[in-house]
Amino acid sequence: MSPHPTRGRARTLVLATALGAILLTGAAPVAQAEEIPLAPGHRLVEHYEGAPATALPVPGKGPAQHPYLAPNGRSGMHADGAGSGTHPHPGPLGRAPGVTSEKIAPVGGECATVTFDSGGRLVTVCGTFSGFLLKLLDPRTLDTLAEYKLPQRSSTVEAITRLDFEKIFKDTSGGAYFYLDERDRVVLADSRQHIQRLSHRQKPDGSWEFVVEDDWDLTSLVPHDCVTWTNLFPSGVCDPVTSVMPDWEGRIWWVTRLGRVGTVDPATGRLRAVRLAGEEIQNSFSVAEDGVSLVTDHALYSFEADADGVPRVRWREAYDRGTGTKPGSVNQGSGTTPDLFGVHDEYVAITDNADERMNVLVYRRGADTPEGGRLVCKVPVFGRGASTTDNSLISWGNSLVVENNYGYENPSTLLLGRSVVGGATRIDVRADGSGCDTVWESDVRSPSTVPKLSTVNGLLYFYEKRPNSWGIDAWYLTAVDFRTGRRAFSRFTGTGLSYDNNWAPITLGPDGTAYVGVFNGIVAVRDTA
Repeated sequence: MSPHPTRGRARTLVLATALGAILLTGAAPVAQAEEIPLAPGHRLVEHYEGAPATALPVPGKGPAQHPYLAPNGRSGMHADGAGSGTHPHPGPLGRAPGVTSEKIAPVGGECATVTFDSGGRLVTVCGTFSGFLLKLLDPRTLDTLAEYKLPQRSSTVEAITRLDFEKIFKDTSGGAYFYLDERDRVVLADSRQHIQRLSHRQKPDGSWEFVVEDDWDLTSLVPHDCVTWTNLFPSGVCDPVTSVMPDWEGRIWWVTRLGRVGTVDPATGRLRAVRLAGEEIQNSFSVAEDGVSLVTDHALYSFEADADGVPRVRWREAYDRGTGTKPGSVNQGSGTTPDLFGVHDEYVAITDNADERMNVLVYRRGADTPEGGRLVCKVPVFGRGASTTDNSLISWGNSLVVENNYGYENPSTLLLGRSVVGGATRIDVRADGSGCDTVWESDVRSPSTVPKLSTVNGLLYFYEKRPNSWGIDAWYLTAVDFRTGRRAFSRFTGTGLSYDNNWAPITLGPDGTAYVGVFNGIVAVRDTA
């Protein structure tokens, strides 16, 4: 998603349809959370399955702390700069877990990326009819403390005027992939091809507000003749900005759907960019001290910036992109944000889009790797003709966990009790780097979530929907043992389309709560015993 708003893309796609958007600033009064309504059938399904788990921390260490990001676990959709999908926070263990939610809008309102400021408050972007909302939420009550309205995406206007709502579900732009920096500031790219940096603060009367600190206009480098309510039939090109992330020197990197890769120097405002002609970028990207890793619909890239800030390719590895877009994928290419991992931080992993079976691909990152020697392993996963992922992998030590999203395209896909084939697999790189081995396979059915691992309790968290012969659409937070792949427990969260997570991630909060963005807002699951 990693996202739309991953692709972890992991990536998550937010449904935001609108009749117009006005850019607003300032504070909103505290708004008390309204629960997301349950659809019929919620009394006819199990609300808790399994048993409480025992916390067993996983050995090893996580990615290095990025100097320009909030602490690992709190900074973005994939939890850190390396895209690991791991949290140093204890998610629920299944001890009488309770569920609360906030309905963000009458229809839609999904909260995609969730981050946490230094006070533990939620900072998130939610999609509504009138555009995306940057929101500050109370972590316990989910009350809205402040909000800032972002401009409407062109895909929303196109969807309404051309009656093609797939445009919304294949759009990962507009601010969904944002990050929280080391000073609790939000950095995002909006639908006007501007990068904004915003802080939030408490006013003398106790209320909160968002404040724009910086605004960098990319339109001198990015085609921006986009569909709007006053420009329904543009004659030029519109190239939305997909994602932003900082590098180890503090430059802000950005990528666009049509293959532009650029940087902003925050100190001077200097803009630089290059174009990967004929390639599309729908995922976010990952950063480490040795450079920037991104994936297009053709290849995996490692980038660095030269002295003037111009992005330069360190190396490129093409992969099998298949012959078409699978159900459960946004485009004909990898659906993953690259994972930078390894006991010695030496590997990068993605998945491909091979026709018969998707493969997990692990490469060596070193600049001095001899030609043809980067590929460590190529491991096919899931069933023949039914394997794809549009979410980032989970990585810890030499281990990877991949989820199968084959069959999920939008919230209507799973109505009337339907589900996906599902599955999750753990793959480990051998200690000597000679290849990879499959450790376990799980039948968990997680249609589209960006899953997460708590390194504190050793549990993986998925957002699950199983087939139901009565046509009931019941959703669950499901915990799986990282070591064995066995289910620990499942906690019912809600019924109906409003509880479909539609590509949003699970995020583990500092207080042990698991948050899930869902179609109508956000859900929180926490132990009560």
